[in-house]
Amino acid sequence: MRYQVLLLFFGPLSNCLGYQVFERDCMGTKFVITIDDDDREKAQKGALAAFAEADRLNLILSDYEDSSELSRFSKSSRTGVRFKLSEDLFRVLNHGQTLYHDTNGSFDVTLGPISRLWRIARFRKTMPPAGKLSAALSRVGSHHLRLFPEDRMGRLGVPDMVLDLGGIAKGYAADRMLEVLREAGMERCLLDCGGDLVIGDPPRNSEGWRISIGGRKHPDLPVLLLSNKAVATSGDLEQSVRIEGKRYSHLIDPSSGLGLTTLSQVTVIASTGMKADSLASACLVMGMQKSRSFLASSETRAYYLQEKNGKTRLTLVHSGKRK
Repeated sequence: MRYQVLLLFFGPLSNCLGYQVFERDCMGTKFVITIDDDDREKAQKGALAAFAEADRLNLILSDYEDSSELSRFSKSSRTGVRFKLSEDLFRVLNHGQTLYHDTNGSFDVTLGPISRLWRIARFRKTMPPAGKLSAALSRVGSHHLRLFPEDRMGRLGVPDMVLDLGGIAKGYAADRMLEVLREAGMERCLLDCGGDLVIGDPPRNSEGWRISIGGRKHPDLPVLLLSNKAVATSGDLEQSVRIEGKRYSHLIDPSSGLGLTTLSQVTVIASTGMKADSLASACLVMGMQKSRSFLASSETRAYYLQEKNGKTRLTLVHSGKRK
């Protein structure tokens, strides 16, 4: 699971006239809904419905909940039988598998065996044992995941595979929550789901919501005005562990099974939360140059933020204009 680093913020809106702010713990992190509407009761009703949707999705997409649909699908790998998938899980896995192939494996929803080893390694501050790491890698690879769209089934081709949607689930949940809010008449809203932002229509008397790329740590970096977009940041500027004198990120390269060693973060601005969330992870693994080539024909905007020798450098990797 990727632990999102929240370095994007929009300021203390709770004190602004007409802004209704609601917070709740969901999916192991904090979700914040900001709605531009004078009707507090109406906004609260919409927010509660959106949080209920997040709770519903957590029972489907979580790899921490032993009874979740995702966990039950992972367990089906022991027998290799076909497993009936809900629309939500099928949609997320299908997107993840497509991105796996498009990025040559830089994004992988089957990374669970490796990510579980690294959770222990970070806690103990010791490297995962080489033998266990090798065994875990043999159970990783989305090419072992088969999806059957004709009857919405899935099958895992290697025993003891473990699916991990940490780099995509919150983005998808944010998308669905925005749909719920819109159905309730809440168009002018912003959702912060553990650092994944999904943005609705702009607030009144503004061209968009103010989003800082650098967050509180780098207030000198650009502030963007955005609406009807999604923003996700993936990086290791703050979350890492030092083992045997070497610094390892909480983000894992699926090809090696090792934590990344770069000191950087990627911010992606895309059309949906699911796309922004997953692309932010993939781009960090690919690196700046490969990300630039990969995004060249897309409408996705991406920034790299790097720190070296105490200095911060922001690079626009792709402007979002197709070449």
